[in-house]
Amino acid sequence: MKTIQIYDPPMCCSTGVCGPSVDPILPQFAGFLHQLKSHGVTVQRFNLAQQPLAFVQNPEVKSFLEKEGADKLPLIFIDGRLELQGAYPDHDKRVEWSLRCIKEGAES
Repeated sequence: MKTIQIYDPPMCCSTGVCGPSVDPILPQFAGFLHQLKSHGVTVQRFNLAQQPLAFVQNPEVKSFLEKEGADKLPLIFIDGRLELQGAYPDHDKRVEWSLRCIKEGAES
């Protein structure tokens, strides 16, 4: 089974889709994650403001924060491999990941 882990910057809620000025990519990304979950992909999402321990417990994330700082988040891992940093995936990247995660998940 595929696993995607997202280490988000500090946000007011777990998805960042609340408040007066929502980044339009965040609802799209939340929908994308929901779609992956419905296909059996394990999704783990960590918000620095609400779950700082998760950032410290992952050595790669901890090292990244020490070197780059929280303003370079998010970090997105698929099966433990860093796939994207500093931005959320655009439409083309989400399609690519969907095909990869769902196809590979079905094959395993």
